[in-house]
Amino acid sequence: MAENRASADGTGYGEGVPCWVDAQLPDVAAGKRFYGELFGWTFQDRTDAQGGSVWAHHEGRPVAALAHKTDGRMPTVWTVYFATPDIEGLADRIWAAGGQVVTAPMPVAGLGASALVTDPEGAVFGLWEPGSHPGFGARHEPGTFAWAELYARDTEAANTFYGGLFHDALFGPEAHPDFGRAPVADVFPAEMPPHFLVHFGVEDCESVLGTVGRLGGRVQAPPFETSYGKVAVVTDNQGASFAVLERSERLKDPL
Repeated sequence: MAENRASADGTGYGEGVPCWVDAQLPDVAAGKRFYGELFGWTFQDRTDAQGGSVWAHHEGRPVAALAHKTDGRMPTVWTVYFATPDIEGLADRIWAAGGQVVTAPMPVAGLGASALVTDPEGAVFGLWEPGSHPGFGARHEPGTFAWAELYARDTEAANTFYGGLFHDALFGPEAHPDFGRAPVADVFPAEMPPHFLVHFGVEDCESVLGTVGRLGGRVQAPPFETSYGKVAVVTDNQGASFAVLERSERLKDPL
């Protein structure tokens, strides 16, 4: 059974568990200023990581990466990566299930191997096979990854696709998933393409929105209640969308 608890002790994440996020940005220095003030992140240059990215740390633990977007035609976006012990095999399974492989699995300087793929509706997500880097050093805390929501056209089809790939992580008897599915039109205009929305934890969803605006971001969707807490959808100062999540006390699930 896939373990869906944290890996801060180095034990790793089970297949299908969100284990890392990164943002592709035109200006990494501007991203550091924005997220450093918003979430209290500090940054470490990683010349060994793909694209010369910087790693964001929260209280000394790695929580995300910011990378320079090398192709201006590509979107400015946050990407969620799902853990796997066999990235080649999982990419083959995704293809067989109707998804696409955007970038084939490739090694990342001993840190692990990564790939970008899509589901049958075109929503992009990443795969990560760990080497020396298992993934998040912290999550489910303010300033760290808290949830990934897939906004899909057909949620039943999404459950079938992801349930086939990641059944234990999503539906296993001891699963504690932090990956949900919802119709696009629940939050976004109906013409919005299917996509993943990365959520970061905050203490107070409403109060953080003023900071987002002051730093040059904007609010896409004001706070609304979900089954996993209070959420607002925002963009950073370069247009990358993400959400801030204030979990209710009964839903808080520490590492």
